[in-house]
Amino acid sequence: MSHNRRISKRRMLLAGAGVAALAAGTLTVSSANATDESPSVKTLSSTSASSLAEKLSGKGTAGAYYDAKAEKLVVNVVSDAAKEKVESAGAEAKEVRHSMAELTSTMDAFGGKDRVVGTSRAVDAKTNKVVITADKTVKGAKLAELKKQVAAQDGKAELQRTNGKYTTKIAGGDAIWGDGGRCSLGFNVTVGGEAGFLTAGHCTDAISSWAEEEGGPEIAATKEGSFPGDDYGIAMYTADTEHPSEVNLYDGGTQAIAGAGEATEGQQVTRSGSTTQVHDGQVLAVDATVEYPEGTVEGLIHTDVCAEPGDSGGALFAEDQALGMTSGGSGSCSAGGETFFQPVTEALEAYGAEIG
Repeated sequence: MSHNRRISKRRMLLAGAGVAALAAGTLTVSSANATDESPSVKTLSSTSASSLAEKLSGKGTAGAYYDAKAEKLVVNVVSDAAKEKVESAGAEAKEVRHSMAELTSTMDAFGGKDRVVGTSRAVDAKTNKVVITADKTVKGAKLAELKKQVAAQDGKAELQRTNGKYTTKIAGGDAIWGDGGRCSLGFNVTVGGEAGFLTAGHCTDAISSWAEEEGGPEIAATKEGSFPGDDYGIAMYTADTEHPSEVNLYDGGTQAIAGAGEATEGQQVTRSGSTTQVHDGQVLAVDATVEYPEGTVEGLIHTDVCAEPGDSGGALFAEDQALGMTSGGSGSCSAGGETFFQPVTEALEAYGAEIG
């Protein structure tokens, strides 16, 4: 289902929470200090923090992020009730000015007829603002107009630049080949007991028949995909081939994948792809929107992990949890860059699929 027809599940939860918080009023505890750490804050791994963040998202919260140095989860709050709930769960509650409803509305102001190709946007939980990033193609009158749009948001948005150009990374774990080029396999799945794999939607859009090597015999056929709007697709195996639930680490080993999870800002993650193999990095934002030349894609995971053409569709994971498939970004692994990933949970739900 395309994001053009609906808002992501996570975004609906947070937006609804923001509206509720506005109705309830803002924090009234005058003695509270947003930087004070509760003595009950738990030490958490990034994976545990991600699970806790998902449970705490809701009424009175405005995003969360993982503080890797302190090994703690920080949750933005705009109500006393949310503050109490967050602290009792072992996370740090940070009082902020803007509710998620306000930030969601700010995100939406840069879409539709006002969309600027070559930009991305996402809520930055650490600053409690929407960060608009413009690539090198946004210049002149287009850049001047974008600056005016950002200034009109009364402190709820800020503009940043990236030296690269936002593109999808088609050219993608293991290499998978087809008549339209090469991508990378994301995760093996089953649908009603039948085996298949997830990859990027812009890959299944271009390729209908898949092989393990260039010009080789078919091992899978595209069933369906969604791009733009989303960027996920599924192919079902047509050949008798092994399809383990693991990711290629390109060092002779693999990472077993036991399930799927949601990414959290600040989380440490790893990507595997057939062009640049394995690279690590950090989640910069969740629920990001990118204005690719082909169209708008929403609900993406924004990271500082590099990727290059052919890495499309490849696996993003944290420990044994599948997180996403490579969508696109800017830069390279030699000069540095940023990459966006389609959340795997959304694709699994759309196809009724399970990791395995």
